[in-house]
Amino acid sequence: MGNCCNSVVNFFGRQKNTNVRVSLPAVCFVWQIAMIVLFGVFIRYDEESDAHWVEFKQENNITSDIENDFYFRYPSFQDVHVMIFVGFGFLMTFLKRYSFGGVGFNFLIASFGLQWALLMQGWFHSLDPATGKIYIGVESLINADFCCAGSLIAYGALLGKVSPVQLMVVTLFGITLFAVEEYIILDLLHCKDAGGSMVIHAFGGYYGLAISWVLYRPNLHQSKRLNGSVYHSDMFAMIGTLFLWMFWPSFNSAITDHGDGQHRAAINTYLALASSVLTTVAISSMSQKRGKLDMVHIQNATLAGGVAMGTAAEFMITPYGSLIVGFCTGIISTFGYLFVTPCLENSLKLQDTCGVHNLHAAPGMLGGFIGAIVAAAASESVYSKEGLINTFDFEGEFANRSPGTQGGFQAAGVCVAIAFGLVGGAIVGFILRFPIWGDPADDNCFDDEVYWEVPEEEETIPPVLEYNNHMIHKHQDISESNFSVEQS
Repeated sequence: MGNCCNSVVNFFGRQKNTNVRVSLPAVCFVWQIAMIVLFGVFIRYDEESDAHWVEFKQENNITSDIENDFYFRYPSFQDVHVMIFVGFGFLMTFLKRYSFGGVGFNFLIASFGLQWALLMQGWFHSLDPATGKIYIGVESLINADFCCAGSLIAYGALLGKVSPVQLMVVTLFGITLFAVEEYIILDLLHCKDAGGSMVIHAFGGYYGLAISWVLYRPNLHQSKRLNGSVYHSDMFAMIGTLFLWMFWPSFNSAITDHGDGQHRAAINTYLALASSVLTTVAISSMSQKRGKLDMVHIQNATLAGGVAMGTAAEFMITPYGSLIVGFCTGIISTFGYLFVTPCLENSLKLQDTCGVHNLHAAPGMLGGFIGAIVAAAASESVYSKEGLINTFDFEGEFANRSPGTQGGFQAAGVCVAIAFGLVGGAIVGFILRFPIWGDPADDNCFDDEVYWEVPEEEETIPPVLEYNNHMIHKHQDISESNFSVEQS
């Protein structure tokens, strides 16, 4: 028995080999060929993107091409697409020596993920039983981007500690789990979650955290010198923050019903985001002895209002209610970066590189429960009878559902998302522990040179400027004289 245990330990503890010259091209080629085959078998244009659109217009008494859904949805699709590739990508460039990996691997897994998402979501939501085909249009593209977001959030917890092959595996399983939990929450439980507080943020956050917990690195301190930011890397990350912040109203309203619901979702998100900025700045300043701001908080916690408003965005939460949501989540997220992230590492052995617990997991969970409360409190006097039916889709088999019952199902949906994230993440984490994926050693993390050709730097950044660390709370007792230049 002892020999068996020792063999297992030796197997998982073998020396790391980061050469992915065979594995990465093999995964990319094989999986892309698989996508081509599966798309050839299943994917077709829907009636609004097919060449038969002219006949479809005549049959449905549509008088103008402007009524094609493309013209309603494409502006929102553009905004969401920018968030996925530019916003998420640049937000992950804060590490001083991992900017290529942050934005480059984000590009890789999102490009694969959106293809797999079109298939997975199609099989669950839009497979035509008569033809066996999946018909896609512009709304399918938006939903595929949403599906990718869950895996990109999970990547934030693993940033700098995994190989690109492992990230492809994370995305493959992440998209699959997302499609299943989304089907359960939105179709079976009939929850409303326009901006994905539950299905995207809570799931993606806890999925990444569970993987990171299983992949705990006891000697990660050996890469401590690289697990932090410098001035220019924080500026690049702030570009990602601003893109996300500006386009988040589009993210939360992109797939809501045309009309008042979409309009309301954009307004509510807009206000929540603005409110979270002020409380983030306030708490960040209060946390430092001299009232200085921490760029970590400004890059991340200022977005928490958009995350928390995802579920309730299209509800009648009122403008001041949106401000309250942003106010509270800005405080909670900033406190998370100050106290929860260090606690998770020290107590639970959970290494969360980007702090996705504070930006996505916790605000997503809170947003789901906020949506449940607002749904349960809905009434005809506030929504009108038709407005209540339209907002919560109380039609067909759900025609007799009451707002109180809807609130209960909304709360259940939050639990489903968290359960899928934690259990699915733990299983995927165990798969990634096998020493076949080319992941870096503990003393070689957070460094682009492991997987990228990196040009030589013209000048070396002095160690004294290593001022910021996203994982370990900075020492606050360093006097300003350490950073001053003596005048001659």
